[in-house]
Amino acid sequence: MYDRILFPTDGSEGANAVFEHVIEIAQSHGATVHILNVADTTQDSVTRIGGEVVDVLEREGQQLVDETAARADERGVPTVTEVLQGGVPETIRAYADEYDMDLIAMPTRGRSGLTRMFLGSVTERVIGQASVPVLALNPDGEAVHYPYRHVLVPTDGSECAAAALDRAVAIAKAAGATLHVLSVVDVPSTGIDASTEFQIDALREAASEVVEDATATAEQASVDSVVERIEVAGSVSRAIGSYVEETDVDLVVMGTRGRTGLGEYLLGSTTERTVRTTAVPVLTVPEPRADAST
Repeated sequence: MYDRILFPTDGSEGANAVFEHVIEIAQSHGATVHILNVADTTQDSVTRIGGEVVDVLEREGQQLVDETAARADERGVPTVTEVLQGGVPETIRAYADEYDMDLIAMPTRGRSGLTRMFLGSVTERVIGQASVPVLALNPDGEAVHYPYRHVLVPTDGSECAAAALDRAVAIAKAAGATLHVLSVVDVPSTGIDASTEFQIDALREAASEVVEDATATAEQASVDSVVERIEVAGSVSRAIGSYVEETDVDLVVMGTRGRTGLGEYLLGSTTERTVRTTAVPVLTVPEPRADAST
């Protein structure tokens, strides 16, 4: 499933904390980890040392990726290291595309202030721009080991959610994990009248069909254990978080886009809120490209 994993790092405690999990994934798949540090060109980092003009961020970045690679080498995981200049999220995305990465794994937070790299918005921007799945790891979250045992896939039946389902099914099948299929009917916070109740009933019925179809897909792929759930809630991300807290889910797999309207589901902000607030890893799967082969 994974041959090449991209791990962007800024050397923060957050990045260091989640790298152990990245090593576990790489060991399980025999993957090479590409360790990338981006010298942010929006910062003035050129200085003169002993008569030599040097880029401080590049020098620090090289030391950082070398030290990180040494940790992987101790565990027998092959690495490639790189320090590049550029805008951080754009450079991560371009590197992933150029070297055909199978996965980008990165923490949900990192440094703050002038040296910040993964402070929330950067991770979210990578998720929104990347053409490959992004595994967002919460440094403050629960200790989760690989392979995963309980995989949650929230779905609304959209094309992007279907891509996430396919990935979740593959993960569950390979690991012998339980697949949890969740569909959330988003209730308006403005209150419910007779018209809204009628719409919610229709959406609940549609959600039931989506869950049944997802379960059929999983069973056809020989996933042994599937759990179904339909929730009516005022916030999709909170419903996902509550389900994770109530169960043994150790991975959430979700699309980066979804449906809009009363049945709005994974449209950008919901995915971002889930990544930001969920204690377990969240694997985001991009919308299939129009030119992608079927």
